[in-house]
Amino acid sequence: MQSLLLVEDNPHDLDLALIAFEPYAESVVVATARDGAEALDFLKREGKWTGRIGDTSLVLMDLKLPGLTGVEVLREIRRTPGIASLPVVALTSSREPQHLRCCYECGINAFLVKPTGFKEFSQIFRSWLLFGWD
Repeated sequence: MQSLLLVEDNPHDLDLALIAFEPYAESVVVATARDGAEALDFLKREGKWTGRIGDTSLVLMDLKLPGLTGVEVLREIRRTPGIASLPVVALTSSREPQHLRCCYECGINAFLVKPTGFKEFSQIFRSWLLFGWD
């Protein structure tokens, strides 16, 4: 069973992503975080996530998050033993070359421009499942 942490503050995008994952519910467990601080708590098993069971095999994260940005979360993941090698994918609406460059300099595994419709969301998630990330 693969496990994914989806970090997304936009309720519409979060709903699209969760619906896109429904056909894969038997093979993928999806946890969600609404901001960077919650994502780090989840990954580090801190705060309300103390005692969480199971490992996360992929983080799919928006870059424009309230509080800690996606890049700040990525930097913290990369310097934290136990989660430093966790695959992290940016899923963002940004098409700015400097965001792309910064993410790769900080250790992102992939940078995807956020699709605008359900069909595109579904194709992205299907591709990741076929690729197999764990």
